[in-house]
Amino acid sequence: MAAALIAAAPASAAPQKAADWSRTVVASPDGGFRMGNPKAAVKLVEYGSLTCPSCRNFAETASAPLMAKVKSGKVSFEFRNFVLNGIDVAASLVARCGGAASFFPVLDKLYATQPDWLGRISGLSAAEKDRLTALPSSQRLVAIARAAGFQKLAAEHGLPVAEADKCLADQAGFERLGKLHEGGTALGVHGTPTFLINGATVEAHDWPSLEPLIKRAGG
Repeated sequence: MAAALIAAAPASAAPQKAADWSRTVVASPDGGFRMGNPKAAVKLVEYGSLTCPSCRNFAETASAPLMAKVKSGKVSFEFRNFVLNGIDVAASLVARCGGAASFFPVLDKLYATQPDWLGRISGLSAAEKDRLTALPSSQRLVAIARAAGFQKLAAEHGLPVAEADKCLADQAGFERLGKLHEGGTALGVHGTPTFLINGATVEAHDWPSLEPLIKRAGG
């Protein structure tokens, strides 16, 4: 009888693997891209510039600890472009071109290689810079991106060069960046990086000062 009961007992369910919320990436209603659990207790937003060294430092130092919190579902992370110059516009348009699927990988690569492509732009001769400045606006960003190597970088993440060029010449994409800047300014953003936790701007500009605030908010 005991043997029969044991045989009839249902097999114990295999332990379920915890969800990896970092794989959930969407375009946000405010124009940025959000990674993580939409119902996370802590909603972290960064207004950042791709030409900003402090933003690059945050991307490097916060990557592992922040992603651990995002994966757990406790924290969501949204990046909103706050462009500061023409090079930033070109980099941002390329990063956003592939949508949610490729935004964060391209963003990370742009930060990781920031000194290289800024160096390529600053190393242009005066004549080359004058030539870029003289181009029609519809061609200028494409040429800046080509000089920096943005199209090649994006192609490594599955974005065809022709598609990147199309995004760089897209007036609607340019206007979306303008609205993001206006929205940030309305929230009191004046420099980068600026962080919001659950909708409120916080006095933190790097990971060591931001992490305690995230923990205090429940992350």
